[in-house]
Amino acid sequence: MVSLNRSRFNFMSTVRDSRRSRRGFTLLEIMLAVAILSLMAVAIYRFVQSNIVALRISSEATAADARYDSLRDLLTAELQSLPAGSGALTGEPLTVNDRSQDELKWVSGSGLGLLTRYAKDECTVALRLQSEKNSNRYDLGLLRKPKDDLDFTDVHESWVPLLDNVRGLQIRFFDARLNVWVSRWTDTVTLPRLVKVTIDRNDAAVPWEAIIPLGRTPL
Repeated sequence: MVSLNRSRFNFMSTVRDSRRSRRGFTLLEIMLAVAILSLMAVAIYRFVQSNIVALRISSEATAADARYDSLRDLLTAELQSLPAGSGALTGEPLTVNDRSQDELKWVSGSGLGLLTRYAKDECTVALRLQSEKNSNRYDLGLLRKPKDDLDFTDVHESWVPLLDNVRGLQIRFFDARLNVWVSRWTDTVTLPRLVKVTIDRNDAAVPWEAIIPLGRTPL
């Protein structure tokens, strides 16, 4: 009889222990778990967001640099193909609102002309800035006009945009006879040894610069 009571007591103790071991979480434990998960989710979200922003900025910067590299290649191909002694290259310094807005002009040949599938005659090309409509921002582009067109209107002019959101344009010419950089080029007999193009960018802290050697420049 005593052993039976002991067995019953041991059974009841085992049942109570098992119930205690299977008890649920308290409200405080649940709140702590939710808070920890929330902090982890916020940290992961900020990490992913910062990486996405960094990738976007990097891709935009790469695309902008590619456009400037294309501009360097275009100017190099055009200026190195100019013949000396024909007055094919001129440059004038301009300043508007304390910003350099220099202009570079040259003559592009007929046939497969500058950024055209077919050019009937030679045309005068000007690398310059042009203000955007209803904005104080400037675009860099090429203003093309037939060389023999004496019309003072802009009827036959065509604007080819190259770069947007540009702050300033500075052009310098290296005169090998004086061994100095000059801001104006009006010599109709010889070409400058080098042409330096500096573009003040709104999307970069450092201006973009390209120095273009004119391969056919006479010594």
